[in-house]
Amino acid sequence: MIKNTIESYGVMAKGLHWLVALMIVGLLGVGLYMTDLERSPFRSELYGMHKSFGAVVLGLMIFRLFWRAVVSPAPGSMPTHAPWERYLARGVHYAFYLTLIAMPLSGWLMSSAAGHPVSVFGLFSLPDLVGQDKALAGFMHEAHEILGNVIIALIVLHVAGVLKHLVMDRDGTLFRMLPACCSRCGARPQV
Repeated sequence: MIKNTIESYGVMAKGLHWLVALMIVGLLGVGLYMTDLERSPFRSELYGMHKSFGAVVLGLMIFRLFWRAVVSPAPGSMPTHAPWERYLARGVHYAFYLTLIAMPLSGWLMSSAAGHPVSVFGLFSLPDLVGQDKALAGFMHEAHEILGNVIIALIVLHVAGVLKHLVMDRDGTLFRMLPACCSRCGARPQV
């Protein structure tokens, strides 16, 4: 099913989750790598790709929030989840939504303030959000870096939660977000 059900995530939610997750891991890795490079055509190309994929993440996250809020609400918690797990999971998810929108916005603001256009794969350029402002560019650079570290911490928390449910609780939480082919492959834990 394309939409979520009461018990499981639909194809759209799963697809958006995994696509954004892969893009974020790639963007974080490239972001950490490219900052130490000396100025060169290769570095400029990496920055351009980083900005392009960042713009895509922003668009996907806006669509994802719309999909979840308007079209297909998330399934409820599983009965095996303790109240503290529900609150922590909700908090981590909301923090992800906030930072995964704030991160590309901070990069876009940083580029605008630094006078560097944000071209999306050479197809079109995003409009500048602000005029050139060296102080603002520096501030947004710091914000972008801090948000990257927050996202890394959220990923660690998220993966720790997944591993807890998979290894300790064996409650099938992970299988609600796996593609259908992966959910059927292995022996599904009994609840």
